[in-house]
Amino acid sequence: MRANGRPLTTTSPTAVRNLGILAHVDAGKTTITERILFATGAIHKRGEVHHGTTVTDYDPQERDRGITIFAAAVSCTWGGHHVNLIDTPGHVDFSDEVERSLRVLDGAVAVFDAVAGVEPQSETVWRQADRHGVPRIAFVNKLDRAGADLDTAVASIRRRLGVVPLVVQLPIGQEDAFTGVVDLVTMRSLRWTAGSADFESGPVPEPLREEAGRRRGLLEETVAELHAGALEEFCADSALSDGTLTRALRELTLRGDGVVVLCGSAYRNRGIEPLLDAVVAYLPAPADMPPVRGMADGSEQERAPDPAEPFAALAFKVTATPTGRLTYLRVYAGTLRKGGTVLDAATGRTERVGRILRVQADRHEDREEAVAGDIVAVIGLKSARAGTTLCAPGAPVVLEPPTVAEPVVSVAVEAGQNADTGRLASALARLAEEDPSLVVRSDPETGQTVLSGLGELHLEVAVEKIRRGHGVEVVAGRPQVSYRETVARGVTGLVHRHVKQDGGAGQFAHVVLDVEPLEEPAFEFRSTVVGGRVPQEYARAVEAGCRDALAAGPLGGYPVTGLRVTLTDGATHSKDSSEMAFRAAGRFGLREALRLSTMELLEPIAEVTVNVPEDAVGSVLGDLAARRGRVSGQAAEAGTAVITAAVPLAELFGYASRLRGRTQGRGVFTTRPAGLAPVPASVAGALPGR
Repeated sequence: MRANGRPLTTTSPTAVRNLGILAHVDAGKTTITERILFATGAIHKRGEVHHGTTVTDYDPQERDRGITIFAAAVSCTWGGHHVNLIDTPGHVDFSDEVERSLRVLDGAVAVFDAVAGVEPQSETVWRQADRHGVPRIAFVNKLDRAGADLDTAVASIRRRLGVVPLVVQLPIGQEDAFTGVVDLVTMRSLRWTAGSADFESGPVPEPLREEAGRRRGLLEETVAELHAGALEEFCADSALSDGTLTRALRELTLRGDGVVVLCGSAYRNRGIEPLLDAVVAYLPAPADMPPVRGMADGSEQERAPDPAEPFAALAFKVTATPTGRLTYLRVYAGTLRKGGTVLDAATGRTERVGRILRVQADRHEDREEAVAGDIVAVIGLKSARAGTTLCAPGAPVVLEPPTVAEPVVSVAVEAGQNADTGRLASALARLAEEDPSLVVRSDPETGQTVLSGLGELHLEVAVEKIRRGHGVEVVAGRPQVSYRETVARGVTGLVHRHVKQDGGAGQFAHVVLDVEPLEEPAFEFRSTVVGGRVPQEYARAVEAGCRDALAAGPLGGYPVTGLRVTLTDGATHSKDSSEMAFRAAGRFGLREALRLSTMELLEPIAEVTVNVPEDAVGSVLGDLAARRGRVSGQAAEAGTAVITAAVPLAELFGYASRLRGRTQGRGVFTTRPAGLAPVPASVAGALPGR
């Protein structure tokens, strides 16, 4: 038989699933997305990543590089439910795309390689989902590969992620003999026909009945330990009914107390239909989510996921297309109709929505309206950016925007021809609008235009997008990392008087500051002034001035972080004191305090995981040491060595080609951010100022 998606019968928030596909690079996210679209009848021909024919990897760079770069939204229907699915990038340089997607999703499918288990970026995106409280189910992919083992992958999920895996399937066959699964909830088998997406359902094969019974028992015991209702039935009957087990699995998933684990091989079309059934059965609908919270008139308000509520939506992605500017929205409450007017809560402007589109990657379908729970794109908005709240003009509210990662790598860019300078500026502005993690600034000393992002590949993709999308030849300099300055030893009792008199009203502010280091890379300000010597509004102005001073430190003009400033005393003048004067006093006072403090330069560190042949371990370890790397772990896996090290980001430029050369093309590595660390004095002395 062949499973197909049924037509959507309702747009109720209870019949919608908004989910993302999360994983490490090359775990199979895009292939799974492609197979889901095929299984649901949304497409009629399966594409392949290696052929550059998948729906979601539609950008030319994605097809050239064979990786997902931009989060792509697609839609399909399954079992009377509408599924909005976002295929997210797996490379660390594009983690901000994942962050913005997770902000608007209700659930996720985390994909793991059956051979590699939990990989570094798998863990990173899992922690991102933890921060957003997104319920997840897991899919162990590539069970047809040599060395694939479900139990080993599940053990790594338990060990690396610290969660309780609830395995609901047993593979039929191993490696290239993998043909199907036993569903431990219904105790039925599913077998897929070789070379097609057709499958047959039947009883559990005789050789697997004992093992399937044992695993069903373990699943029931684990669920009973975590779920009070299941425990009551288990104690009474020493077993759980299929209905109780299904309800308990859903509730544990929604609470985050357990993770349902399925398995299959997306490339071989095996396991996709049960995965879709699990998405519908276990992941939440918008109606299951708590009301979204926002601020209005200084107080917190809630909007329930109800089409009858006042409209509220969050823009999470903006793209420019040949047909116009697309703004992607997650509708949290109310109903948006074509031609309707919305309020941009950030600017206070009202704008008219020209068109509402159901998105299928780079293809679109017009809709008349979008209701609570929908993810759609709209045309007609001129000022909305990623993170903007759009709401009903008569019921304003501001929702919490997605966090934006701080750039760590920068390149100087300039147009290849002087005549293209204006076009380059326009292209850079559009890039920064589409991707908030890209920052464009002008260096005040050199006059160069500097583009900053999350990694070397991130900037390569951005520059290539300018070349291809805007027809501007760009010359990019060597990447530079974003250093920071911090306080190693501060000062106390720093007195600064800001006095200015040049006719008319003067300026007077007297402040006394203590500066001390913080362990984390952050800035804290507090005031301990008593007796009203510095009014509260002036203290806030001092804080604003101190934040101004953090833009450039005394060592090399790099941003300053990792310090606490305390306003301990001060004085005012009855006529000449003002917020402007105290802001200037805070700015100049902190600059003076930083010059008197012992400062330290910080650099971004990356955790690097390198997979190399065992005969190349010595060479790779030596190269990591030369790059100031600190090896934290080394393990052997199936003839290869896995080396984990903390390496300064500045030392990783060009590492990919060096690693290929030392391992005859067989070595690969992945990175993820690992915070900041002090720069050795021998290195710091050779760094130029910003």
